[in-house]
Amino acid sequence: MAKSRSPLIQRFLWRLEALGFDVFTILARTIPIEVWSAFGGALFRTLGPLSSAHRTARRSLRLAFPQMADADAVAIVRDQWENFGRYIAEFPVLDRLTPASGRVDVSAAARLEEIAATGRPMVFISGHLSNMEVMAAAIVDAGIPCEITYRAANNPYVDARIKKSRFRYGVRMFAPKGAEGARELLEGLRAGRSIAMMNDQRYDAGVAAPFFGRPVMTNPAAVRLALRFGTAIQPLSIQRLPGVRFRLVAHEPILVADTGDRTADIAAGVAAVNAFIEARVRERPGEWWWLHKRWPREDYAALATRGL
Repeated sequence: MAKSRSPLIQRFLWRLEALGFDVFTILARTIPIEVWSAFGGALFRTLGPLSSAHRTARRSLRLAFPQMADADAVAIVRDQWENFGRYIAEFPVLDRLTPASGRVDVSAAARLEEIAATGRPMVFISGHLSNMEVMAAAIVDAGIPCEITYRAANNPYVDARIKKSRFRYGVRMFAPKGAEGARELLEGLRAGRSIAMMNDQRYDAGVAAPFFGRPVMTNPAAVRLALRFGTAIQPLSIQRLPGVRFRLVAHEPILVADTGDRTADIAAGVAAVNAFIEARVRERPGEWWWLHKRWPREDYAALATRGL
């Protein structure tokens, strides 16, 4: 069994990684954004298919579209790699990808203004589509106090840089963990702050609901919170446009029924969330992150045993 690194060595490696992040950020903020984004897309479009994650993406696509022709699957996964590379390249300059920058077509503006005017907290959901980070800036720009949930980086120095960069344009990021994190989300909603979360990754302690015709475990937090506070779930999606531009779309709210059968109501709400995500993926499959193992592990294992 390998020994764990000493705290001193771990801190040194974290700081080294943070230095690399700083250099990457300097380059991103120096080179014209169109050039830098295109570079990131081309780099990942070339190198992504050489990685082990490529197999996961291909298998995820096969699970969603078992009858898809190989040529179409190859094209979608390569588009996904390009989108992912552009996302990575754009990460350090998100303050330049706000509605005020002119690079975000906020088709959702009227809906966001309506939510802001009510003063009531809302549960926003979306998925890993295009550059999903752009949505946070649009929500805040509309004057909606909102806590954006995210997965904290393993490196605390890099994580601090990420949060600081978001704070520059008003985005407060929050990484909920366990019971304490759940309490903080509840406190935020009680105080009138909305919350926003991604709802398209496997969540082993979640609720099973259909996704592309297969049951998948899904985080029910958005549905539970909407039920508890008597509010709606507001789905948003982001679409990539030419020239490092984006369109933010507000979709029909998901109204979670409160019939008194809490288990059934949560299951129905989770199914509606998955249906929303599936519809967006079908619309623009090259802009969704097929890298996530969204389906059960045994489904991926079955494909592996068949050499797929």
